[in-house]
Amino acid sequence: MAPRHVLGVLGVSLTMSVLAGCGAGEETDLAATRSALTAENALTANALTANALTANALTANALTANALTANALTANALTANGLRDPLGRELLKYVVSCALPAGASVSITADSHRYDFPGSIGLAPQWGNVGGSCDRSCQRWVSGCVLARVDAAGVERLISIRGDNRALRPDGRELAQYRQREATYYGNLFAEGQPRYLCLSPGATSDDRVCGPSLSDCPMTVVGACDEVCDDRGAFGTFSDCRTSRHGRDIAETVTVFLP
Repeated sequence: MAPRHVLGVLGVSLTMSVLAGCGAGEETDLAATRSALTAENALTANALTANALTANALTANALTANALTANALTANALTANGLRDPLGRELLKYVVSCALPAGASVSITADSHRYDFPGSIGLAPQWGNVGGSCDRSCQRWVSGCVLARVDAAGVERLISIRGDNRALRPDGRELAQYRQREATYYGNLFAEGQPRYLCLSPGATSDDRVCGPSLSDCPMTVVGACDEVCDDRGAFGTFSDCRTSRHGRDIAETVTVFLP
């Protein structure tokens, strides 16, 4: 089991909205057997768009340049200040879950209370090592994973997240049960302006789970259909090398979501 990292933020009164885990037993069993399936996809658009990343310096300079360990994060006052915001902590929950593998975690201890942020997907396990950091490619992988887990209604749903990364390789059971391709997500939440994009599955005209009833209210830029803006089809029905606009630059680190 990977080490548990404890992040101490002294003298800060924290309030945390804890999202519930899997409910039904069959969902728990499925989550335990999957490789890329996640049950924690209820990050709200509010936390994404109003979070502390830019306002309180949870940026590449403060967060991704430091390891996801106790000493590295608490030594950076800007990062600690950013974590005072409940929305910043909600976002960090998904960042840690996407970046670190199951068994590793980051914990915030404040006023005798500990708030745990467990790892799950393992897209950037090196980030949790002493002296670790998260480069641009790492940032884009983690960002795509976080973006894929936004839910417009804040409702937890089991989804299958896939991409050209070993941590996102689905197993046979997941492939059989999650066949409806929804959209592909990409961007960089740690860069200035937090660029975030999605392209729709070919033939789709909406993304109700993430955007709600209207694409015009989506917290991400809807670029178009994936088969028109992405240059490569990866394994298991995924898309990669997706453009940020019709004639924009390509991003290789993309995450495609499949629904039951």
